[in-house]
Order: sequence, then structure tokens, then C-alpha cells
Amino acid sequence: MALSSGWRVFASFPMNHYVVLWKAVRSSGFPLFPWGHCPWRGTGSLLDPEMKAFLEENTEVTSSGSLTPEIQLRLLTPRCKFWWERADLWPLRDPYWAIYWPGGQALSRYLLDNPDVVRGKSVLDIGSGCGATAIAAKMSGALRILANDIDPIAGMAIKLNCELNQLNPFPILIKNILDLEQDKWDLVVLGDMFYDEDLADSLLQWLKNCFEAHRTQVLIGDPGRPQFSGHSIQHQLHKVAEYSLPEPTRQDNNGLTTSTVWQFQP
Repeated sequence: MALSSGWRVFASFPMNHYVVLWKAVRSSGFPLFPWGHCPWRGTGSLLDPEMKAFLEENTEVTSSGSLTPEIQLRLLTPRCKFWWERADLWPLRDPYWAIYWPGGQALSRYLLDNPDVVRGKSVLDIGSGCGATAIAAKMSGALRILANDIDPIAGMAIKLNCELNQLNPFPILIKNILDLEQDKWDLVVLGDMFYDEDLADSLLQWLKNCFEAHRTQVLIGDPGRPQFSGHSIQHQLHKVAEYSLPEPTRQDNNGLTTSTVWQFQP
């Protein structure tokens, strides 16, 4: 079954399986590490050799078809074996890190076009996925970066993507950050994270706490998913940029045509 009828369904209507994983991690209080890796990866951490080889064999390095041709990423594309296989044959968790989602594209484009937003600042990227927005922050001069995701394989993909872009890998936290004591950040960015009502409610409360405690600036990228556009957070947002999505991204996201960057103003 080609991706048009298998993986494309998964890509166009995210992210039910990811919601299950997020809730499992949240309820347990512990991350899931199939290879026993530490949840905090410093810049000197090494990739699991077998997993590194698997990721390199089953993804393609590309910089086309997105809003940020400056950034190279390892993604699942039509040239990859598993693009054409049934989704249930993929041997790992759903590879959300292998898709460059439109909210993340808008955030990354905005940071590249407006480097003063991050230059010399500390940046937390929640739900980092492929790491593109954290990479854009690094390219734009961010002083301190933490990429956060609950999937340890995303952490490996982020490290590979840093290397592709000739960047020293930044720290990556593989844990549900919503359950941790909040650190002080100048900027929090999150793209494509408002896809589930429970998660959206938890994110809203966490972001409010972060703003109240540290006056943290928050930028959210989203292409207009109903879970986001219909959420109460809409009353606390200011639009800062809107981008027309490239045709390949539209095709892979059920016809979505634009993606917007919002500033959270509680």
C-alpha cells in the first residue's frame, strides 16, 4: 500500500497514536527508552549505531518542498522504502519526527526571517520532532537551546539533522516536560501541538504558568487545525505571521494551504 492510502492518512490526520503515547508517558512519569539511553543528551552524546544506520537507510536528506530550503532534514519521502509499505510494517513508533509539519515550518521560517527574536536568548522547543525549529533558532543566534520530545528516536533524528546543517548538537530532553518543574526560558516555541483536547488544555495551563513565573515569550505554529482554532487559547493569541504553504506540504496535509505563527498573550 503506497503512502497515498496508508502513510498519507497518518500524516494528514495526526496524531491519535501520539496522543496515546503522550498520555502513557504522562501517567507513568517516566520516559520510554528502548535502548536504555539517558533522557538528557548533551552535545557529546553518541547515537545508537544500529538505530543511526536504520534512520539513515530509511529516510532521505531533503531541503525541498518546505518553507525553509536553508534547512536540510532526514524525512520520510517517496524515495524511501517505507513510504510505499503498509504503515503497520514500520518497526518503530509512528515516525512523527520524519515529517516536517506545517506549524513547525511556519515557526522555523519566522525565526530565520526574524533572528532578533532569538539572538542571544534561551529557547525551548516543545514537541521538537525533526528539530527544524530548534535548528532555525540555532542558525539565528540563540544562545541556549533545549529540544524536547517524548520519543527517543526523535532525539536521534534531531542529532542527525544538526549534523546535516553543520551545527553542534544542542541538548535534547526526552521526557514529558509538562510534568517537570519549569525552568526559565526567554522563548518557548511549539508547532503542531494542539491536536488533542486534553493535551491542548494541559499545554495552555503550562504555558500560562511559564508566562506568569518568568514572563516567557511564547510562539505557536499551527496551520488551522480545528482542535486549535476551536480552543479557548484563541482568546489569548496575537497573529505575528502567516505563510502560504508549498504545494508538496499542502498535498501531504490534507489540502491545508497556510500556516500561522501566533504569540501567546495571557
